[in-house]
Amino acid sequence: MDKETEFFMLLIESYARERNRPTSDVLREWDERGITQEIRDMYETYHQESLRNAYEDIDHLIATGRHKW
Repeated sequence: MDKETEFFMLLIESYARERNRPTSDVLREWDERGITQEIRDMYETYHQESLRNAYEDIDHLIATGRHKW
């Protein structure tokens, strides 16, 4: 498994845990909104930042369709 996939798994699992939601529900929502690959593509940014910054950016992406940063 490559490092991007490992990080994506960590990110979605921790995001789901932080939001008290099942990981499968989070992935379904991201897929339905068409942002899963966009989130995966943010590896270079997200893995260098605090996960809380990534969560905030993802929440903003869900709400507005745009990245916060």
